Amino acid sequence: MRETQEISSTPITPRPATTAPTPPVSCPPSQFHSPSLTRSPLLHTDNEEAPQSKTPKTSRTPRLSLTPRFITPLGSPMRRVLRLTKLDPQDAWLPITESRNGNAYYAAFHTLCSGIGAQALVLPVAFTILGWTWGIINLTLAFIWQLYTLWLLVQLHESTETGMRYSRYLQLFNATFGERLGNLLALFPIMYLSGGTCVALIIIGGSTSKTFYQVVCGATCTKVPLTTVEWYLVFTCAAVLLSQLPNLNSIAGVSLIGAVTAIGYCTSIWVVSVAEGRLPGVSYNPVKEGTDIEHIFSVLNALGIIAFAFRGHNLILEIQATMPSSEKHPSRVPMWKGVKFSYTIIALGLFPLAIGGYWAYGHMIPSNGGMLTALYAFHSQDVSQFVLGLTSLFIIVNAVSSFQIYGMPMFDFTESKYTTRMKKPCPWWLRSLFRAMFGYGCFFVAVAIPFLGSLAGLIGGIALPVTLAYPCFMWLKIKKPKTYSPTWWLNWGLGVLGMGLSSVLIAAGTYVVIDTGIEAKFFHPE
Repeated sequence: MRETQEISSTPITPRPATTAPTPPVSCPPSQFHSPSLTRSPLLHTDNEEAPQSKTPKTSRTPRLSLTPRFITPLGSPMRRVLRLTKLDPQDAWLPITESRNGNAYYAAFHTLCSGIGAQALVLPVAFTILGWTWGIINLTLAFIWQLYTLWLLVQLHESTETGMRYSRYLQLFNATFGERLGNLLALFPIMYLSGGTCVALIIIGGSTSKTFYQVVCGATCTKVPLTTVEWYLVFTCAAVLLSQLPNLNSIAGVSLIGAVTAIGYCTSIWVVSVAEGRLPGVSYNPVKEGTDIEHIFSVLNALGIIAFAFRGHNLILEIQATMPSSEKHPSRVPMWKGVKFSYTIIALGLFPLAIGGYWAYGHMIPSNGGMLTALYAFHSQDVSQFVLGLTSLFIIVNAVSSFQIYGMPMFDFTESKYTTRMKKPCPWWLRSLFRAMFGYGCFFVAVAIPFLGSLAGLIGGIALPVTLAYPCFMWLKIKKPKTYSPTWWLNWGLGVLGMGLSSVLIAAGTYVVIDTGIEAKFFHPE
């Protein structure tokens, strides 16, 4: 019996008697229950003397307690990988996260399609109030600021501490500040950036479709043209049909087409405007109307227009959610590569458009429609019909493509209500019904409130915290940088400045709307 006790209590790998046992804190708590260390659900460390009174019957007992130490450092990273990529079971049923085979190219396509659009065409309008110097300075600072907050969101997408991937902007906000604050501060601007943008895209796409038909048909066309509402309906039908693609990864090709057409019409518009030269009597003096208070509010409204041009932050976490992720290959690496490429292209589209458009038209640029309206108003007789028609076609295709990516969070939100309640995937026919209802609901709003585009400054102020302020506060709450460190000061400063700027922009946008007035022709689009 004594020989048996000596065999069972002597480890295979001799250890010095003075060496203290490895403390539990040296490895993650999950190691104590890891299959790589034991086949038993628990390690009975408080009953170590019990096995010594019995002769081991199999080789399993010594193998359990004598696992070679070199296995531990191999098991730990593997477990961290499993923790890092663990998903909510419902994620496999929802359109944003049901496909995880995205890459840097897909990220670039989606980011480029959502980051540039028709809202950029009104940037020269802001220059008419700010002037050359302050217009360029504010546009540059806004671009750098939103690119920095974009980097923050990419880094915050996955947490190595909790192993969670925050695949939606609202999910990250709720996890940081709680669901109550999320519903109060983040839900409306996020939902508006999705649903409201889709409404605006129907207005832009439908009215541009009408213009495209007139350009192609020509002045001698004898056919009775469709009304504006009917063109809205045609555009909505095309958007709803395309929205039946199942998930975010499946529309990567659509986003690529949307990105190419966006760059195409932005480039063609500013190139034509610059090539045709400045208009006679153009002036670059900042427009000053009314009292000093009115001028201050108009300046703030111009800043809101610039802020509205940099939308799309509410989609970054959703785009990154389509990628696989592991400890060695985290999703933030390909995501940031795609973002850097796409925003380089966005800068090459926005800055020439704003600067070239203001150079060509100055204070004469129309406030409603911006560059697109100016192109048809001043150069419809000078530019070939082919260029005008191609530009209009690019805008229509981009609007249809952007509708898909901006509508995807709404599709995901609607289907999540069903999957949470029913505990099963949404059937295809119900998914199609949800998306059709959303599309035609946006059509109804577009017909009922066709003057939505006149609220660009006010809308920019409402959506500004999502882009410029909330990511800074979430970084402070989650990462907890050292107090009074440069990072701490930077994020606090940008966050507070963003919230303050949002407040004054909302006030200024409201004042400008009330002061200048809007032709609120409900159910009467033109």
